[in-house]
Amino acid sequence: MEDRVASLLLDWYADHARSLTWRAAPGSALPDPYRVWLSEVMLQQTTTAAVAPYFSRFTQRWPDVQALAAAPEEEVMAAWAGLGYYSRARNLVAAAREVAAMGGFPDTEEELRQLPGLGAYTAAAIAAIAFGRRAVVVDANVERVVSRLFAIEEPLPGSRKIIRQRADSITPDERSGDFAQAMMDLGATICTARDARCLLCPLQEVCQGRVTGDPLRLPVKAAKKPKPSRTGTAFWIERDSHVWLVTRPGRGMLGGMRALPDDGWSAGSDGDEEAPLSGAWRAGGVVRHSFTHFHLELGVAIHAGDDCGEPSGLTGGEWWPVAEIEAAGLPTLFAKAARLALARA
Repeated sequence: MEDRVASLLLDWYADHARSLTWRAAPGSALPDPYRVWLSEVMLQQTTTAAVAPYFSRFTQRWPDVQALAAAPEEEVMAAWAGLGYYSRARNLVAAAREVAAMGGFPDTEEELRQLPGLGAYTAAAIAAIAFGRRAVVVDANVERVVSRLFAIEEPLPGSRKIIRQRADSITPDERSGDFAQAMMDLGATICTARDARCLLCPLQEVCQGRVTGDPLRLPVKAAKKPKPSRTGTAFWIERDSHVWLVTRPGRGMLGGMRALPDDGWSAGSDGDEEAPLSGAWRAGGVVRHSFTHFHLELGVAIHAGDDCGEPSGLTGGEWWPVAEIEAAGLPTLFAKAARLALARA
């Protein structure tokens, strides 16, 4: 069965490959490593639909790795705002500077993994897609396809070792980049989490999951633990049509991003710290946001007027024009809070 998978899948991919701005057409010359790297970093835990506009804006503004390496980190962070997982943006800048210093991207998995922010999957994807190296590329879509193809019964995450072994057994020596992208496309369009469109699948004749009669139950997943909830408060401090914004510490949640000052919820508090200003405060409502490991309810406290002096106890802040708040590059959580404060102003 293994020796048939690659040919079946590559034939299907020739006619059904998704058209994505960072991709080269099936069987064509290898794509620009910069575009492959940038797209793969953006696609980590993020959908292609969400990534596409960011990728276009980034490549227009910074068309190559040298341009990105020369960009101020705060500009890259602001351009990343809304895409989430902000450590990726910090690592993006660090990796771009390393690549620029060495004169170009390394072309092996081992060397690529030395760059900031590149794990096993991303390094394998870049090596295969951008450099034509044989590499075993396993993302969530590939995990699902392989689990069904081989009817792997062991639950995730424990099954990942056998999934990788099975993926290795079907990865061809030639065109492994096209093969990896074909597997991703199959998982994204045919063998999806919610559906198994077996009659349209190029691998239906060799799929052991289809033989079981219930491919949708694969991959088997361990029960998820419920996410804990946190509460906190963000402060909208306005004076002379300007709002006080701070820059969050470089490490930690939303690190290095501009934001509204808050009460330390990201450190695990329950919103019990005192407000940073005395005077008249009014409630501006609550925004809700989910992070990877917890849910957050963030109250918005509003203090506006000429009596708003320079906030005490807050470092790294600046008065930002309220009319230009969209240009501040606030992460999604604080963009929600800002919109709520403006609506209640």
